[in-house]
Amino acid sequence: MGDPPPTLTVLDHPLIQHKLAHLRARRSPKKLFRELVDEITTLMAYEVTRDLPLRDVSVRTPLERTTGRKIRGKKLVVVPILRAGLGMVDAVIRLIPGARVGHIGLFRDEGTLKPVTYYFKIPSSPEERSFIVVDPMLATGGSASEAVRLLKEAGAGSVRFMCIVAAPEGVEALSMAHPDLPIFAAALDRELNRDGFIVPGLGDAGDRLFGTR
Repeated sequence: MGDPPPTLTVLDHPLIQHKLAHLRARRSPKKLFRELVDEITTLMAYEVTRDLPLRDVSVRTPLERTTGRKIRGKKLVVVPILRAGLGMVDAVIRLIPGARVGHIGLFRDEGTLKPVTYYFKIPSSPEERSFIVVDPMLATGGSASEAVRLLKEAGAGSVRFMCIVAAPEGVEALSMAHPDLPIFAAALDRELNRDGFIVPGLGDAGDRLFGTR
């Protein structure tokens, strides 16, 4: 991969990078790992939602009436790619309690190595909503590309992708499949190893979140 695509934004805020260093550490226990994923997602969500449209509203303060601003237009939907993406959902919901949650379940067919959908559920009227797909890791890009394809096929017009750690191979694959897709990551790591793990990475995010192997 040459230069990263213009659709990729790496969020290098000092607080994100500080927490990411702890997240990578192999000895971080499950409780701390979950908390760090949640905290990093919260910090990232501020930037990912920076361009949400606003509308003027009338507000009466204890002293007088004034003009305030509220989010306008499309309602937000956060869509985790199961299962690791579940670890990022609560952070977004805390910031935007009115957001809805969709779910996309995918697994890789060991024969074809292509993603297979086993679950897909999103709110109605997707064309009227704005979607944020979340997954801690963007490795090969296969699952992310398929998740975005499914949303677009269902009618979603506004989709963005948020991960914590990305591999160059995954960013390239996702941006080639969806050149219009904004991609947000806390780190762009070196590469994928021969087993398909991001290096230096942080291991298997799902296993570390849920205590499985």
